[in-house]
Amino acid sequence: MTDSLARCRAHFANGRRVLIGVAGGSGSGKTTLAQELVRAFADDACLVMQDSFYIDQSARFDGDGGSVNFDHPSSLDFPLLESQLKALREGKPVEVPIYDFATHKRLTRTDPLAARPLVVVDGTLILDAANVRDLFDVAVFVECEEDVRFNRRLERDVRERGRTPDGVHKQFHRQVKPMHDAFVEPSKQHAHLRVSGTEPIDVSMATVLELLGRP
Repeated sequence: MTDSLARCRAHFANGRRVLIGVAGGSGSGKTTLAQELVRAFADDACLVMQDSFYIDQSARFDGDGGSVNFDHPSSLDFPLLESQLKALREGKPVEVPIYDFATHKRLTRTDPLAARPLVVVDGTLILDAANVRDLFDVAVFVECEEDVRFNRRLERDVRERGRTPDGVHKQFHRQVKPMHDAFVEPSKQHAHLRVSGTEPIDVSMATVLELLGRP
């Protein structure tokens, strides 16, 4: 893995810019992999989260686990994500939107993000959206069994997003699973590489770095 990392850094030193998409189901381990890639490259990398690009749902939200489908592609502002990724590829800074999961609002303030040689994009639906996936030099799909994904999502949403266990359960079976089966799982056909979300992270990292480090 050290040799692959060094080859990647050499590419960046020569002015190469790379966009890598890390996709997979909610709770698959894709965010862990995306964050580990950014950590490995430090100042040479930046992370863009699909979750930042939710459309404001505050006027429609009707309760935890309610009718608003946050897992359908229409819930996301993919045109804005596309334009920001194009800007980052050109070396331009962007203002990433901030979505508040407690109120389901897109806040008026934004997060400034400077361009880096490696742009890592994390999201469940980024390989389903053709206008976004066509920008990736490397597309990775993290595969993971449904029961593992559900348990990870349950723990995260209750701990980090103020959700109730009952609401998480309803949302998963009414929306997350159907949308995963309809959009997320089929999108793996567009991946250059598939890794397991239950294997040690260093194994997945080594596989991704080997691909990234190729000429």
